[in-house]
Amino acid sequence: MTVYYPPVGFHFKVEVAGFAGDSLDSRFSDVSGLSEELSTEEIAEGGQNRFIQKYPVRAKHSELTLKRGLLKQSDLIKWVKECIEDFSITPRDMVIKLLNEEHEPLMSWHLVNAYPIKWSVSDFSASSNSLVVESLQFYYQYFSVNRD
Repeated sequence: MTVYYPPVGFHFKVEVAGFAGDSLDSRFSDVSGLSEELSTEEIAEGGQNRFIQKYPVRAKHSELTLKRGLLKQSDLIKWVKECIEDFSITPRDMVIKLLNEEHEPLMSWHLVNAYPIKWSVSDFSASSNSLVVESLQFYYQYFSVNRD
């Protein structure tokens, strides 16, 4: 009988098209927003008016959020600023790779036509001993999953 152990969620890598995959721009502490759901439309049923029918409309994807310690210099942040501040939006594909103990991909999520919609930095507080964290939020059209 084979014993199965689920993969750990802390060994991953983020690749953005056009940026070096082994640079600091591929290292993040948190990735969230890899989800999809089926949107529905409600139609009131005629006649007795006791029921509501739900019909599928389209798949809906949540926004991707990446977090990492603040970097002073980053090519990724230059792209984010171009999109948000200059309104020069250049969508890029992104790949989130869940890695095994040999640093090989177990699964990959390929996000299509992603672009940044929000950049934020954590609060500063003299009463806490925490790192400064920057958060990046991205819109993307859809993703596909490869089970490598």
